[in-house]
Amino acid sequence: MTQYYPVLLSLTGKRCVVVGGGKVAERKVGSLLDAGAGVVVISPQLIPQLQALEKERRIQWLARAYRPGDLAGKPQETTALVISATPDAAVNEQVAEEANHLGIPVNVVDKPELCSFIVPSSITRGELQISISTGGRSPALAKKLRRDLEKIIGHEYAEYLELLGEVRERVLLLVPEQSRRRQIFQELVCSDILQLIKDKQPDRITELLRRIIPGY
Repeated sequence: MTQYYPVLLSLTGKRCVVVGGGKVAERKVGSLLDAGAGVVVISPQLIPQLQALEKERRIQWLARAYRPGDLAGKPQETTALVISATPDAAVNEQVAEEANHLGIPVNVVDKPELCSFIVPSSITRGELQISISTGGRSPALAKKLRRDLEKIIGHEYAEYLELLGEVRERVLLLVPEQSRRRQIFQELVCSDILQLIKDKQPDRITELLRRIIPGY
């Protein structure tokens, strides 16, 4: 089995190609748009949801079947990654072959043997991202683990992380000693801030921060 290297990619403004125009392609397009990518969809037809995105000019649509040479784009363009989501095995193999030849990361849905990368099952809470992968052995298990974790890690974690980020900037300004900073950061993540966010008690959060951080 392939041993994968976990990594989070910055795709903001980068060209990403999705081959296919069905429900699976729609999910892949949605996650790429969420990441800020510039998405090109190659497919003779699109389901209504993707048609709406094209009308809103959120995606570029090449309204035809995939052709060898499509992945490289124009001479001034660079393709960051490719996802093939068609029911045609021969097309998927062609897409993977071209992407590998060009050195472009490629994912063929439900065909890990054709992939140079796989997409984990993920939980997103604001800027907090937790990804779960089974290396392609059992996507169903990855989805189950994601659902289990979603029950534990609620949407309050988005506000929690945002607050910790803001407080960290203050600590860097107020506390010059690195060892003391580390101690404060540890106290913060072990404190009751998350529960106070759940209970909607901002005054008590402020009191706690003032107690932990000198000069806050």
